[in-house]
Amino acid sequence: MTGTGDEKHDDPAQNPYGVEPERKKAWPEKQKGPVLLRRDQVGTSTTDQRLLDTTGPTDWLHTDPWRVWRITSEFVEGFGALAELPTAISVFGSARTPVDSTDYAAGVAIGRALAEAGYAVITGGGPGAMEAANRGASDAGGLSVGLGIELPFEQGLNEFVDLGLNFRYFFVRKTMFVKYSQGFVVLPGGLGTLDELFEALTLVQTKKVTRFPVILFGTAYWGGLVEWLKNTLVAEGKASPADLELFHVTDDIDEVLAVLERSRRPNGDI
Repeated sequence: MTGTGDEKHDDPAQNPYGVEPERKKAWPEKQKGPVLLRRDQVGTSTTDQRLLDTTGPTDWLHTDPWRVWRITSEFVEGFGALAELPTAISVFGSARTPVDSTDYAAGVAIGRALAEAGYAVITGGGPGAMEAANRGASDAGGLSVGLGIELPFEQGLNEFVDLGLNFRYFFVRKTMFVKYSQGFVVLPGGLGTLDELFEALTLVQTKKVTRFPVILFGTAYWGGLVEWLKNTLVAEGKASPADLELFHVTDDIDEVLAVLERSRRPNGDI
């Protein structure tokens, strides 16, 4: 007897695993770009309809897919604004550094020295040590760049920034610091400064970036951290002794320039 292809196979030889023959799908299905929706996930509206329906809800402004576009736009804006920077150095430090302090004066001197050596100076654009480095670069006629971040206590970009960008997302901002800098100079700072410092060291350690000097300015301030890295982190095998060579500690601005010069290259070269 010839079958129609729709009947159940009762012969174990023909259907050894007891699998029912393929049936026509009985559930709704919709393709939405690369996404496949079935059953209850299939909506009743179209993408165009939702775009043109101006009376619809605005919750989409706060959804993760929309944030992806915001993140993308921040990368695009950052790349576009910074792509033609000359050789640049990022200077980090505390936003709480007083204007009349030794650390502020050091920041001004470092910013000025970097600008006179032909570097653009990039900071987080805020007050304190960041303002100091921007001020020194601006006073010397160099390019002073500030990459700000949206924070609850944000004070805006300091007045010495010539080229400024404000970011919503820390990770986008950090990418700009690394991508468009050829080295970091780290003044005394707090948790944000430590975050930037250790991220840079991790990128160098894992060879995500190469020829990238990291300089800690202020031996008295950074000495305790260096001792802990050496006597605890390395001593207990959590890091290699070679990792202590990933950074330099100094109080000498001429030494800062010498370390940077050894790794200097035209912007865009690998």
